[in-house]
Formats: sequence, structure tokens, C-alpha cells
Amino acid sequence: MAIANSDFYLTIEQPSTAEFKDRGSKFIAFAYPIKSTEDFKIALQKTKELHPKASHHCFAYRIGLTNNIFRVSDDGEPGGSAGKPILNAIDSKEITDVLIVVVRYFGGTLLGVPGLINAYKMAAILCLQTTPVVQKPILTLFELQFDYTQTNIIMSIAKQLNATIITNESQLFCIMKLGVLPSKVLDFLHKFSEHHTISIKKID
Repeated sequence: MAIANSDFYLTIEQPSTAEFKDRGSKFIAFAYPIKSTEDFKIALQKTKELHPKASHHCFAYRIGLTNNIFRVSDDGEPGGSAGKPILNAIDSKEITDVLIVVVRYFGGTLLGVPGLINAYKMAAILCLQTTPVVQKPILTLFELQFDYTQTNIIMSIAKQLNATIITNESQLFCIMKLGVLPSKVLDFLHKFSEHHTISIKKID
């Protein structure tokens, strides 16, 4: 997993599929954008329902902006011959929040471990070639509480720093959630330090 720079990361937004064949065996790859392990479970179940008679349903996913949220499965194939090559295909694109499931229909000829590694890797690579990689902002979230008369001040600062307004509950006493790029956080906090009546809380 890599980050395009400190303010952005790379991922996919659209599911895709591709097929690779080797000596009678058919490998069908499905790529899904996911945000959580719950998304993963739903997508894997959906794939299994689409291909209930497949010999194997192997997968790999990576989630989040660190390297430690990932999982691979060989689903009965020899150890390291399926899940790891799929994860390597994800990492070679430097993307995250992505699941790839590769289903295999056995064609009667054993491919051996090197053949399996190549087949699962190629299916995953072909699948990722059919969906655009997109750049998305990494946002640090803040909750602001303020009097409605200060709305213009906040909107002005948000615009200056390209902050993203996520929610805005405008009443007599207002609550706004903002997303700020990491490189702008110190500037954001500094600009609001002069306005003591505006309450700012970082959201984890």
C-alpha cells in the first residue's frame, strides 16, 4: 500500500471483473471497493453465490492507510499460491480499500505451484486493469460548535483551506463537521485559535 502523497491515497470506486485461462482451468477475478471487513464479507458471499460450483474462492484485501489491515486466503490451494499473489497485484497498483476474489474452475490439469501463482496474479492484474484508479483525499475530521452569527467566518476559513464540509446542522447553536487535509491541519487550528467562542474537537 502506498499513498500518492501525504494528503491523498489511491483506490478504486467501481467493481470490475476479468478472466484468465491456463490449461483448461478458468480463473475469474472480481475487484470490489470496500471500506470495512463487513463490506468484505458481503462481497465474498455475493461472489460465492454467483459461482457456487467453483473449485476455489481465493481472495486478498487491503483496507486503510497503514500496511497492517489485510487478509489473504488460498481456500484449499497450496499455501502461498493464491492469496499472496492476489495481494501483490493490489500492492503493485499502490491502492487500498480494495478486495479481489478469484474463483477457479478446475480444468483437469494440475498447474503446479508456479502455474497457480502466475494464474492468480494474472487474473487479479487483468481485473484491476479494467477499473480506473482514483485519487482520494485523506481527511482529518473536526467537529465545530458555534453561534450561527459566526457561520461566515467558518465558511471563509474552510474555503481558504479547501476543507470539506461533511455535515452542517444550522440552528441557533450550530454544529459542523469538517474534513481537513493533513498538510492544512496546523493552519486550520491556528486560524481558529483567534476565535475563542468557537469550540473545536478532533474526531477520531
